[in-house]
Amino acid sequence: MPHDRRVERLVRCLVGLALFGIGIALLLRADLGAAPWDVFHTGVSEMTGLSTGWIIVLTGVLLMLLWIPLRERPGLGTILNAIVIGVVVELVMPRIVEDAPLPVRIVMMFGGVVVIAIGSGYYIGAGLGAGPRDGLMTGLSKRSIAGRRISIRVARTTVEVVVLLVGIALGGAIGIGTAVFAFGIGPLVQVILPRLTMIPASVVAEPIAS
Repeated sequence: MPHDRRVERLVRCLVGLALFGIGIALLLRADLGAAPWDVFHTGVSEMTGLSTGWIIVLTGVLLMLLWIPLRERPGLGTILNAIVIGVVVELVMPRIVEDAPLPVRIVMMFGGVVVIAIGSGYYIGAGLGAGPRDGLMTGLSKRSIAGRRISIRVARTTVEVVVLLVGIALGGAIGIGTAVFAFGIGPLVQVILPRLTMIPASVVAEPIAS
């Protein structure tokens, strides 16, 4: 954990994860398609009968176990990510109206993606460690196949396509919202993250060279 502004970092991380969970709940209640990982989560939920929120928690914990052979080191943010997002989804989902009119659901869909992007900016910008899913991708990117290093782009795309296909096979919530998330989350985070990233105090304190 970074040594400077620890309380602020922790608060920002928790706020970001809470927003992330609220965004997921909005997307799921919009019922127009979920993010790739949440297609998987809802598919497993359909198969097991467990609620989506708890499936998100269980998936995060299991993914952290996969970090061990990949030699990835979790941070405090990693552990919080694995727990808080799913718990927030579990708490928020019952409080969001179901079967809303289509215009309202469209607003919920786009609003969910924006809220997830803002949440990502806060928790990633806090610098307390990658989420379990992101760590899986970065861990894979350090491996080689036939002597060639796996790029982060290939690792991320492969993992997300696999979980999406498994989620679809299990009856997960796929739809236009899945495409909106897939194409919209990257550009949004790219704009938001630099504005919410905490600059280390040592960098801020450095005098500007004349």
